[in-house]
Amino acid sequence: MPAAIRKAVIPAAGLGTRFLPVTRSVPKELLPILDRPMLQYVVAEAAEAGITDVIVVTSPGKEGIAEYFRPRPDLEERLADDAALLEKVRSGARLANVSFVIQEEPLGLGHAVLTARDAVGDEPFAVILPDDIIAHEPGALSQMMAATPDDAASVAVERVPWEIVHNYGVVDTESSDDNLHLVRGLVEKPPPGTAPSNLSIVGRYLLPAAVFDCLERTPPGARNEIQLTDGLALLMEDTPLYACEFQGIRYDGGNPMGLLRASLEHALQRDDTREAATALIKELAAQL
Repeated sequence: MPAAIRKAVIPAAGLGTRFLPVTRSVPKELLPILDRPMLQYVVAEAAEAGITDVIVVTSPGKEGIAEYFRPRPDLEERLADDAALLEKVRSGARLANVSFVIQEEPLGLGHAVLTARDAVGDEPFAVILPDDIIAHEPGALSQMMAATPDDAASVAVERVPWEIVHNYGVVDTESSDDNLHLVRGLVEKPPPGTAPSNLSIVGRYLLPAAVFDCLERTPPGARNEIQLTDGLALLMEDTPLYACEFQGIRYDGGNPMGLLRASLEHALQRDDTREAATALIKELAAQL
């Protein structure tokens, strides 16, 4: 299955309440890490993994996401004499073929994925949550594609401290081979002391088209929403599911401090911003 994946679904229909008031008018997925929106980082990860078609699930009022990926001939004309700026304007649109579907009601992550069914068709696909920014080369999706057996599905996981594992969805694993674990169950936010492992689920999935039928059969769960993890539990009845521990640093772009950390660390890693970022951090530290 992994070698044939050419489509990815990016759920981006949420309200972004943790970033209010800015998300009254700016979609959370367009908030920047330095000079690029979060969404562009995950689309770039998909493109690096060989994915050619990205389906973004949005909601009414988030038209700015589609606008970001549209060509801007007027802006390109004004920047025609500046090759560097021109490349920045074009970079997002060149990564992949990006299309959009609308989730009319906020009925959960599983429902958002199900909304993309017609756009995906009858083929395996990836799901990428744009809140989870993973810094590594090769990217997390490329690592998962290389590790996941044929005719199987997989989800990315990372180890978290046992004392906070109750805040996450985790996998119950039956066996493991290095960083690849066969999953026998998924538990959403287990009560303290009951977690079967400390492998928390991260926003990357490789799934067969059969998951759509599973999501159709999935009743509303937590918060009266259709949960993707519940759909995966049904999928496991016929399809092996693996948990893949990826290499790289994950940033939680779903909250302001996580996004700030991502910006600072990316600034320290980039040649064009490292010196200024280092000086700024030293200056701020001296004021404490």
